[in-house]
Amino acid sequence: MTPHRIVLLAGLALYLVLAFYQLGLPGLHYDEAREAGLNAMEILTGAPITAFRGVGVAVMGRTFPLMVQDYIGALNVYLALPFLALTGIGVPNLRALPVLCGLIVLLLAERSVSEWMVWRSPHSTTREKRATSTPITPAGLLAVGLLAASPSFIFWSRQGIFVTNLTQVFVFLCIWQVLRWLRTGRSSALVIAALAAGLALYAKLLAVWVIAPLALFAFLAWLRRPRDGNRLVSLAPATLALAAFAFVAPLMPLLWFNLQSSGTLASIGANLGRSYYGVDNLALGANLITRLGQLVQILRGDQFWYLGAVFANPVAPWVGLAVVGLGLLRSPSYVATPLLLLACAVASSIFTVSDLFITHYALLQPLALSVIAVAAGALIARQPHAAAHRSTPYRSTLLRSVRPLVAALLLATFAWDLANSVAYHRTLAQSGGLADHSDASYHLAYHLRYNGMGAPLALDWGIDATVRFLTEGAVTPVEIFGYASPDAPDAQFEQRLAIFLENPDNVYLLHSEQATVFKGRRERFFAAVTAQGRTPVLERRFLQRDGTALYEIWKAP
Repeated sequence: MTPHRIVLLAGLALYLVLAFYQLGLPGLHYDEAREAGLNAMEILTGAPITAFRGVGVAVMGRTFPLMVQDYIGALNVYLALPFLALTGIGVPNLRALPVLCGLIVLLLAERSVSEWMVWRSPHSTTREKRATSTPITPAGLLAVGLLAASPSFIFWSRQGIFVTNLTQVFVFLCIWQVLRWLRTGRSSALVIAALAAGLALYAKLLAVWVIAPLALFAFLAWLRRPRDGNRLVSLAPATLALAAFAFVAPLMPLLWFNLQSSGTLASIGANLGRSYYGVDNLALGANLITRLGQLVQILRGDQFWYLGAVFANPVAPWVGLAVVGLGLLRSPSYVATPLLLLACAVASSIFTVSDLFITHYALLQPLALSVIAVAAGALIARQPHAAAHRSTPYRSTLLRSVRPLVAALLLATFAWDLANSVAYHRTLAQSGGLADHSDASYHLAYHLRYNGMGAPLALDWGIDATVRFLTEGAVTPVEIFGYASPDAPDAQFEQRLAIFLENPDNVYLLHSEQATVFKGRRERFFAAVTAQGRTPVLERRFLQRDGTALYEIWKAP
């Protein structure tokens, strides 16, 4: 086994250890349950399937979902089925899928970076550039190492359904195969790239941030192929037709969903100017500043407050900036295009139909570290004789002198990130997770299931899907809080509530006052009960491990 393969396996092993350790923590997030676990559980247990917007494919009297949100496909649902069928319904069982997706991303990131380095290398012979296999490069190994130690990559991969890390898999598969097609001219690579692009968009539409500029890059590279001396890259009509079919086929569920409900089109159309959570999509400068700040934050890795503490790597953004800058100085042909791809993705991200959530950048985080790896690879690559002859002595001496410093800085970044990942695990074991990520939801679900509370009324977001999955469908909360606005209940809220208040045995699920997500419902509930001359009674309160109240069970006898 070659040294490169040993290093690669070591990086993969490090990731698996950090990702699989105490996989049941933090607690199950609502989006994890809603966007995969709930429907998968319903399919396996034979329970009625709650297809999003009621749209799906009818099979033997059951409607199987096509989408889990207006812009998120149901891929996670069906991929989770074998994991849950083999190991049972549970949180670690469900999270095994995104952890393995993260492992695949590491492999694809190495392949993509190595493919790029070989294709753009001035030292590669024509025969090497046309070879069907691509050797593992130091830059590819660096990408794996940086990702395997990164808290952002590790902890987002552990809850990958929450951040839809399937987009990472298909986006990097697309990047790899596009580069492979441009390097070798193999038509099969173009077809696979098109299929991966379609799957990435179906997994979550925000994959367009990378897919669109990547497609433009591939087209421009194809146009200039004669200038590059690459006459192997052709676009035969049959190949183009097959690639188009491969791209469209994964999007057919999305098309059918919109023919039935117009959900995606309505969601985008209704949020073009101002999003559901109040983001002004015309405030381009302010949104860009927010996104650039998030790009820096995912490199620091200090966005995981909900694990119980915050650990930052303050040198990581500066090291990344320095390495990319020096890489551009030495070999712009290596670094400019990957950096431009990342820049286009960041620019695309300033528009949103929801909010400028930092979790959206789970897609860009491995891309950003891959760009840094490419730049580092350019710094350590051999310089062609002609280029060395053209370089000034000062520039050549400068570049030679910074290489050891760059290596030391990257090693320090790796070690700092690794220490932070371990520290996050240590604090997570104590906290169990905070807020919507708290393991208090496990205790809530257990209490509801084994105390005969099978259909409680959920008066806030973030309870229903989590409880349903954790109780394997034995408890089915009824959401009556209304999704019209997260800031205030709709006009019909009191009418919906009044129907259930007629039964004094009904149970109501709320977050504590400080943990409430959708505002105004809690106060309206207490006011409605009091207006009837009744006194609401707190039956049970569930706390985070630090003693903070999170969930409450109320009755109105």
